[in-house]
Amino acid sequence: MDVCCLKRPFDDQKELRIRLESEAILAILEAPADRVELVRGPAHDLENDRNPVPWRAARVREWLEAQRLMTLEEAALTIRTGELMRLGFRGIDALHLASAESARVDVFCTCDDRLLAAAQKNASSLRVRVQEPLTAAREILT
Repeated sequence: MDVCCLKRPFDDQKELRIRLESEAILAILEAPADRVELVRGPAHDLENDRNPVPWRAARVREWLEAQRLMTLEEAALTIRTGELMRLGFRGIDALHLASAESARVDVFCTCDDRLLAAAQKNASSLRVRVQEPLTAAREILT
């Protein structure tokens, strides 16, 4: 999950999409360890440190610190991040995806429509599936 997902439960829940995504994200976060293993990479900490809302950043930090920190080779991560940026992914998104690929995760989850669209466009060049929270929750929890 990217930080966009982890911040979703703190967004205004009046919009149906936000409420449904929030429920899916919370269900994934609460899933048993035999169903899902969440991991944390350098992009998570970097992005959350930029969060302008201190209380929300603190709560996301709690979730992040509960996840296994990925051990990634920096040189390979830098190269792959650059390759993904050349495909059109923004810097932090490219770093998230490169980290997920390096850690060999099954699914990378995001609420970011631009990232989802770029991932769909470049699916054949990615080594990780990118999904929105509802699809990921359905796959993981059923």
